[in-house]
Amino acid sequence: MPAAVISLRLRTPSLPRLVPAGVFDAFAWCESDFIEWRAPQPIDLHTPVDGTNPARMVFVMRTDCDFLPRELARLHAFGLGLAEEWALAPYAIDDATDELYARRACPGDLLWLAADNLNALVWGLHDWAHFHNHGPFEERAWTELQCDAAALVWLRLNQTAIGLDERTWERARSEVNALSVARFKAENKLFPEGALSSATLEAISNQLELERTG
Repeated sequence: MPAAVISLRLRTPSLPRLVPAGVFDAFAWCESDFIEWRAPQPIDLHTPVDGTNPARMVFVMRTDCDFLPRELARLHAFGLGLAEEWALAPYAIDDATDELYARRACPGDLLWLAADNLNALVWGLHDWAHFHNHGPFEERAWTELQCDAAALVWLRLNQTAIGLDERTWERARSEVNALSVARFKAENKLFPEGALSSATLEAISNQLELERTG
């Protein structure tokens, strides 16, 4: 591995369910705890968090997961010294969500995250939440809201390790909130006011910290 690489185990504790009961058919089927994250230094924390496919983000396979669509990891993750390692094909997040659940395969045993910018990291964490909470995806806005909240809370819990200042975290939160509002609007549904507010996410973060230390 090149010298200028960060390799961290980010805390990703399971969140309480924030959405209606019918949204997921197997909420928290696998208890989330940590994700291994690697990135070349320096990490680009200035990228906007938008709804486009995140560049330079991929889930690298620890073992040969031949039941998942795969591509060479080095085609998507750079500066990590990757050679012939396989990664989950970027288009196959839904496939992985279904297959991991069907096989009761713990995501952390099979995958680690390569992401070298803030947008990629946020959506990597968002997808990590999908892998631990299975749903039929019939309620897209609600499904994504739960995963949005998880990504933002996990970003908050690991803020110091990532090197994220308050202003950048708040920008990311605001951008994710805007995307979530737009999803609800597209489905002609009322967005739950305050669901992704700073106060709500801070309260969840504090509760998870209390559970960890208490």
